[in-house]
Amino acid sequence: MDFTDKAILSILQRDSATPVSDIAEAVGLSSTPCWRRIKKLEDDGVIRKRVVLANKEALGLSLTAFISVKTAHHTEAWLKKFAEVIRRIPEVVEVHRMSGEIDYLLKVVVPDMAHYDRVYKRLISASEFSDVTSTFSMEVLKETTELPVDYA
Repeated sequence: MDFTDKAILSILQRDSATPVSDIAEAVGLSSTPCWRRIKKLEDDGVIRKRVVLANKEALGLSLTAFISVKTAHHTEAWLKKFAEVIRRIPEVVEVHRMSGEIDYLLKVVVPDMAHYDRVYKRLISASEFSDVTSTFSMEVLKETTELPVDYA
């Protein structure tokens, strides 16, 4: 990726609905070469997809929980079952396999504590864990979907 590709990607990360003509003008290209570069970024897998970022509060999702999971089961079969369970819980919006003291970290968004409790019970009834700990976000200091492009 060259400087122009990075500039295009930065613009699209801020707003994927930006018209190609506006992107082209911002990066010093005409529309057709700009569109070709965007298409190549998509074809190469740099741009995975274009999405709408919904406002959690507008959807009534005011509680964000982070669930730390430890398991005594480190088999492929257990992981496959766990992955299937979390895929079926729409409130689980991110899952990371971690290094260190916890095995998995889940990010969950729900309307309130009662809904969180339902998600928690669904989670623990479907998989075996040695420890499950939840923490709740009090305030978001930074939240972005924009990845740094300087390393490409």
